[in-house]
Formats: sequence, C-alpha cells, structure tokens
Amino acid sequence: MTKNYLKLQFYSYPRNQAFARDAVAAFCVELNPSLSDLSDVKTAVSEAVTNCTVHAYRDTAGLVTVECEIEDNKLHIKVSDSGQGIEDVEKAVQPFYTSQPSDERSGMGFTIMQTFMDEFSVNSVKGEGTVVYMSKCFKPEVENA
Repeated sequence: MTKNYLKLQFYSYPRNQAFARDAVAAFCVELNPSLSDLSDVKTAVSEAVTNCTVHAYRDTAGLVTVECEIEDNKLHIKVSDSGQGIEDVEKAVQPFYTSQPSDERSGMGFTIMQTFMDEFSVNSVKGEGTVVYMSKCFKPEVENA
C-alpha cells in the first residue's frame, strides 16, 4: 500500500466536530476498516477535536489542525491547536480529571482516545497549545487464493 496524507484546518466551532470525524473516517476507508474500527477512529477524533473546542480556546474561536497519514496498514492522526495548553498533562490524562467540573464534563476524553486507539500521546506547552498523536493498526487485506 502506498502512503497517503490528509490535512484539515478549521475553526474550533462545535459544529466542525462532525466534519472532522467524518473526513478522517472517509480518508481511512482505503484501509478497509471494520465498522468497529471505523467507529473507534471517529470517536477518538471527535474527542480530540472536542478538547480543542472546549478547553484549548474556551470562549473564543481558534484554529484546529487535523493531519492524517496512512502508512502500510496503519493510520496516524495528529490533532493540534494553538490554544492555552495543558498545565499538567500527566494529571489531565487521568480518567475523570476535568479542568472544568462546573460544566459537568466527564473527564474521559483522553481515556477514550487511549482505549480506542493503538498508540496515543499528548504534548502540550502552557500558553502555546496542545498536540495529540494517535495511531490505529488495521488488519491487512487477505488476498484470495
């Protein structure tokens, strides 16, 4: 399989979450994903973009960038923003942690991303933004004998 690459950039409006999720799902169709794998990817992307909308820019609009690369049978996803950043990444990735408890947030976004993807990491600099890296391996197609 050849490499393929996609880059999307959009404002952090909640209405763009579905667009990002569906665009990444359409992009990875060439990997012949199962419905379950496709659902995992869509959910993880949705959570990452939601974090940008809710936490990175709070009550303002900023740019969110989603980059995807297909390499062999693996989908790599990078979701980044130039928002306020995360003060303590180690704390933020813990289940049920939320920086906005008054908004009734579950604090499960990073946990969901970790659970649904094969690889996951977060890099963030306070005041500069956050980058979430995720990867998912898909079973290679079996050729008919």
